[in-house]
Amino acid sequence: MTEHTHDGDTHHGGHRQGGLNLHEDADNAVDMWDGMYRERPKVWSGKPNPQLVAEASGLGPGTALVRTALDLGCGEGADAIWLAEQGWRVTAVDVSAVALERAAGHAAEAGVQERISFEQQDLASWRPDAGFGLVSAQYLHSPLLDWRASAVAAAAAVAPGGTLLWVGHYPHGRHAGREMLYTEKQLAEAMEAVFASGEWTVHVLETRERTVTGPDGEAMPLIDVVLRASRS
Repeated sequence: MTEHTHDGDTHHGGHRQGGLNLHEDADNAVDMWDGMYRERPKVWSGKPNPQLVAEASGLGPGTALVRTALDLGCGEGADAIWLAEQGWRVTAVDVSAVALERAAGHAAEAGVQERISFEQQDLASWRPDAGFGLVSAQYLHSPLLDWRASAVAAAAAVAPGGTLLWVGHYPHGRHAGREMLYTEKQLAEAMEAVFASGEWTVHVLETRERTVTGPDGEAMPLIDVVLRASRS
């Protein structure tokens, strides 16, 4: 599984994403995403997602107990590599073996392979262990995934003192009408019970507009939903 938007391409957003074909007739998530990746030798730009950079740059790797990051839906590895370069030890998971093979290769090229553990997992059923200093999910959209349950599970994996960073596409423009997308209000509602525990401080919950380059070179406006919260 891959959940990034890199230069206009959108993971998990519908039948075609940035000119990419999602094999939604596949029997399972592995076949669906492996099929998409096999169509191109390179799917994403190789750059880390912009909201990750904006929100995680000031975090630092934290204390020795929380110097680990979990990248949910790592794709071809750009976010995991960036996090490793910032000093984090990263567990990077994706449902696609094709994506993971590429990600491992890119990590080796960047010289950070020793700081990243790549795992093949289906986020529709897999639940991570608790104890990560940072849990990052960037554009976790899939027709085979309950994003609400995944967001709650992501929060459960954050260690005390750690941070949850959840970023998704707002249903706007070419993304309008897609059931797997959500507003900031819907995200807040999905996380209401989690944050009601009193263990969390919400630092950011908002929408942000940005412009990316589309598959045909056109300027394309996007709206991101950004949540950053810390656990006490």
